[in-house]
Amino acid sequence: MRTGYLVGVMVLGLGLAAGTARAQPEFWRSEWPGTDFGKTSVGSWEEIRSGGPPRDGIPAIDNPAFIFVTEEDRLGDREPVVTVEMEGATPRTYPIRYLTWHEIVNDEVGGVPIAVTYCPLCNSAPVFDRRVDGAVLSFGVTGKLRASNLLMYDRESESWWQQATAEGIVGAYTGAKLVQVPAWMESWAEYRARNPGGLVMDEPDWSRDYGANPYVGYDGSLRPFLYDGEPPPFGIGPMVRVVRVGDRAWPMTRLRKEPVIEEAGVTITWAAGQASALDTRRISAGRDVGTVRVRDDMGRDVPHDVMFAFAFHALWPEGRWMLGVAPEGAPHAEQ
Repeated sequence: MRTGYLVGVMVLGLGLAAGTARAQPEFWRSEWPGTDFGKTSVGSWEEIRSGGPPRDGIPAIDNPAFIFVTEEDRLGDREPVVTVEMEGATPRTYPIRYLTWHEIVNDEVGGVPIAVTYCPLCNSAPVFDRRVDGAVLSFGVTGKLRASNLLMYDRESESWWQQATAEGIVGAYTGAKLVQVPAWMESWAEYRARNPGGLVMDEPDWSRDYGANPYVGYDGSLRPFLYDGEPPPFGIGPMVRVVRVGDRAWPMTRLRKEPVIEEAGVTITWAAGQASALDTRRISAGRDVGTVRVRDDMGRDVPHDVMFAFAFHALWPEGRWMLGVAPEGAPHAEQ
């Protein structure tokens, strides 16, 4: 276990003890006066824990600045970026080196208001349309976790949202769901080669060690931060990456053996060349975890996520595991 990760476990462990003891709305109302705690889909308040920082202690980015690909010289070729390519709009990408420290970027692409999100503890990076029932929401970071997954909040109603599922779980928007838009994580070199005239998010004007990974060795650890739920089934390690499409998950261990998989109406491809953002101290030096693309039978990009197996199991307990060869009689597994 890396030293940086060990220190993090000790610090977050203290937060866990304090967070569990205070996991009740009466302890939160002074910080969240606009949140309707009478509406929730959470079974027990103890499912929600403090991640350490307070509300907005991890500052979301609004109206991000962009530069052209040809102007960017700070990113390593293998550094991961989150790419959004919408018809009629110039392609743009959001480096994980910034999302690691901010977790949410509120932006607009081709007239569509979007939230680009990243939860380092789950490696989850979905992009959502910010419109709900005719309202355009803007999102911030609560500083709280559920199943070790980022809880976002919208500034308009102060409702809390589960980042990986895009569902409102506390407050006025309980039960509402954001629409996920097609986006994917790839290497800077891949994006740059495909989009020489594209845009890339510029470095935010905050004092952060951009390019550094504060979670050194995390994705090589035996267990996730602040998670005491069940491990994934079928002997899949909790920190194994899986490709989630809807309620199905394809383990990355399978994709490394089968770089092209055609199942359940999608084609999933894997290619080497992208660094893990959760391995070495410098993101650009992380081990190669490869790039995944998911397309439908017409070649169109499909909304998906590449997340850790423990998070998929916790948030989609009835989800389908796409194992290639399903154990005989195994529930929730498909060939």
